[in-house]
Amino acid sequence: MIRTPLLCALAGFALLLAGCGDKAAEARKAPAKPALTVTTTTPQQAMLPITLTANGNLAAWQEASVGAEASGLRIAEVLVNVGDRVRQGQVLARFAAETVRADAAQAQAALAEAQASAADAANNAARARTLQETGAMSASQINQYLTAEKTAQARVEVARAQLQAQQARLTQTQLHAPDDGVISARTATVGAVVSNGTELFRLIRKGRLEWRAEVTSAELGKLTPGTRAIVTAPSGARLEGRVRTLGPTVDPQSRVAIVYVDVNPLPGPAAGSARAGMFARGEFDLGAMPALTLPQQAVVVREGFSYVFRVNPDQRVSQVKVQIGRIAEDRLQVLSGVTSDMRVVASGGGFLNDGDLVRVADGPANATPAAAAGAGADSAPASAAPAASAQR
Repeated sequence: MIRTPLLCALAGFALLLAGCGDKAAEARKAPAKPALTVTTTTPQQAMLPITLTANGNLAAWQEASVGAEASGLRIAEVLVNVGDRVRQGQVLARFAAETVRADAAQAQAALAEAQASAADAANNAARARTLQETGAMSASQINQYLTAEKTAQARVEVARAQLQAQQARLTQTQLHAPDDGVISARTATVGAVVSNGTELFRLIRKGRLEWRAEVTSAELGKLTPGTRAIVTAPSGARLEGRVRTLGPTVDPQSRVAIVYVDVNPLPGPAAGSARAGMFARGEFDLGAMPALTLPQQAVVVREGFSYVFRVNPDQRVSQVKVQIGRIAEDRLQVLSGVTSDMRVVASGGGFLNDGDLVRVADGPANATPAAAAGAGADSAPASAAPAASAQR
C-alpha cells in the first residue's frame, strides 16, 4: 500500500522526461527561421569629385563713387535710391542750375566784349601796317598797335575758356551714372548744398559680385585661376564662379590667403538673393578620382563605428567594420574593410546582429536547405514584418 503511490510517481516522471526528450529532438530537427528578408549589393567603383571647402564673404566686384563735381550747388532732385539698377549715363540727381546759367550768360557776354575789342585792335593794327612803309607813323607806335592786337586776341581766348568752364559747370548740374550697376549707398538729400568731391552715391559696377574665399597656405597650391567653385549664401542662393586671381600675400598671423572668385547666380527659388557683405560657404572643384563606394543605407553606425553586414554562403551575416571616406550624393566611399566582390546587405542592417540568418531576395541560388525550408509558407509572415520595417 505504501509502495503504490511511489511507483506511480516514478512512472509519471519517466513519462514526462520521455515527452520533453521528444520535443527537444523535434526542435533540433526544425529548420531555423531567417531574421530578415534582405537584398544584397556589392561595392562599386565610381569617380568621386575632389573638392576643397572654404568660407568667405561676398563683396562687390568693383564699386564706383559718384560725387559732385561742381561746388556750392544745391541738390534739387534725387532720382534713384538704394537697390535701383541704373544704366550708364542715366541721370541720378539734379542740382539747381539758375546760378550756373547766369554765370554762363555773363561769360558769353564777356566773350562778345572781348571779340569786339579784338576786332577794333585788329583794324588799328592793319592801318599801322599800311603806314609802316610811308614813315607817317613811328616804329614805336606801330609796335603798340600790333601788341594791342595780340593782347586783345589773348583776351578773347581767355573769355572763351571761361565760357567753356561755365558751360561744363552747367552740364554738371546733372549727375550721371558712370557705368551700369546697382546703387549700393546714397547720401544725396534734396536741398543740401554740396562741395565738389562730395560722395553722393556708391555704385556696384555691372551689379557683379565676387566671393573672397579664405584658404590656408597649404591649400593655396591646389587652386589656379579658372578653378570652378559653387558658393552657397545663407539666403539659400547658389552661385557658380571661377577663380579670377589668388591673393598675392598670406596673413602672417592666421596663415590665411584670400582667393577672389567671380560668381554668377544659378537658377533657383533664391536666385538673386545674394548680397554683398554676406558670409558664404563654397566648394572648389579639384577634379575626380576613382573610389570604392557603397549605398549609404548599407552602412550601419554603432557606438561611433561604421559597419556593413557581409552575407556568407550559408546565408548568415557577419558584421564587418569599415572605414568611411567622402560622401557623394547617396553613396559613401569605403576606404577599408570590404572588397569589390563582397556581398553585403543593401539596407536594413540596423535590424541585424552578427551571425543572424537572412533570406536573400535577390538571388538565393546558394541557399542552404535549412534556409530554403525556413523561407516556406510557415515562415513567410514572420519574415515579412521585419522586411517591411527595413524598407521603411
